[in-house]
Amino acid sequence: MKLNCVVVDDSSIQRMIIAKLVNNHQSLHLIGDFSNAIEARSCMSIHNVDLIFLDIEMPVISGFDFLDGLKVKPQIIFITSKAEYAMKAFDYDATDYLQKPIAIDRFNSSVKRAIDFHLLKKENKDEEGDHIFIKSNLKKLKIFTSKIKWIEAFGDYVKVVTEDDSNLVLSTMKAFESDLPKDKFVRVHKSYIINIDKVERFNSKFAEIGSTKIPLSRHKKEDLVKALSFS
Repeated sequence: MKLNCVVVDDSSIQRMIIAKLVNNHQSLHLIGDFSNAIEARSCMSIHNVDLIFLDIEMPVISGFDFLDGLKVKPQIIFITSKAEYAMKAFDYDATDYLQKPIAIDRFNSSVKRAIDFHLLKKENKDEEGDHIFIKSNLKKLKIFTSKIKWIEAFGDYVKVVTEDDSNLVLSTMKAFESDLPKDKFVRVHKSYIINIDKVERFNSKFAEIGSTKIPLSRHKKEDLVKALSFS
């Protein structure tokens, strides 16, 4: 098994160094190396990418801005010459944070962490069903999609309501809409995405999940009817 990787760094020398490290690693496959985020984003639109080696300080679009624009985020190993970005990198759920110049043993340690996490996700999916990972209260949580009742916009956060509890996540409704299985989840309102398997009844104004009434936007009701008819 090899992880598909891209390298994004505006320094041609650093990009060459990182690309060489990737090419020399038996568990990595280099899809491409890019001097800017625009080229990298174009590549990722047509190739499956598991891991990004990403510089932070780049002209026009920074590494953080690049990630903000991705609908689906692979694992990220930040590579930078400055330590002050480490805390912000944690907010982006980075797999690791490497400072230049990069030592080979430190690079290999980061790659091992990425591979272990990739295998863990694969094993869990194979054994236990579809799930997503969310970060709430500085903890990474695995949430099985079959247990999600609904997703709700909550100010700058998104509330994930499951059969067991609820968690606030610093994210967007659009990001969740992209990550969740489209045959099971429907956005029925600008503030709500629901699991159609949890809907007990509905009318022209509401979908009922347990004792909770979820409002239906007028133009979204047909989407719900269509989804329920195929479920």
